[in-house]
Parts: sequence; C-alpha cells; structure tokens
Amino acid sequence: MKKYVSYFKNKFIFTTSLFVIYMLFLDDIDIFTIINQNNKLSHLEEGKSEVSEKLARTKLTLKKLKYTSELESFAREEKLFKRDNEEIFVISYE
Repeated sequence: MKKYVSYFKNKFIFTTSLFVIYMLFLDDIDIFTIINQNNKLSHLEEGKSEVSEKLARTKLTLKKLKYTSELESFAREEKLFKRDNEEIFVISYE
C-alpha cells in the first residue's frame, strides 16, 4: 500500500492518473460512448448491406421491365393485374 501512496505523492503521476480517469469515464466522449457508437455503426453497416441487396434486385427488375413480355408477367405475378376478359378466383382456406 505504501508503494502506491508513494506514486501519488509525485504530482506528475497523480495529474496523469486523474487525466486518464477523466478521459476514460467522465468526459463527453468516454469509453462507454465509444463502445455504444461502434455497436451502432456495426448495425448500420448490416442495414447498408441489406439495402444494397434490395437495390441490386430492384435494378435487375427494372432491366427486365424494359421488355413487354417481362412487363406483363411482372404485373400479373407481383401486382395481381388481369386482362379485361379474365376473371380471377381467390380461394382461401380457413
């Protein structure tokens, strides 16, 4: 115990230790804030990858929709469109 007390008698070591404690725990950008921001960054990067995958699928769909045959099949399958002379029957199971 006396060994540690002798270190704190030195004003430079005492000041440095106070500064380190302040920077790690009491400052606006402390260690906990940095860890929290890193977690948020990793979640946002995951979201970015999901959005870029959706964007790639949408671009592929837009390239396909340039052709009339693909446009009709997209409208029928995805948007449930029908022709004027057709009837659609919806079967639901309870």
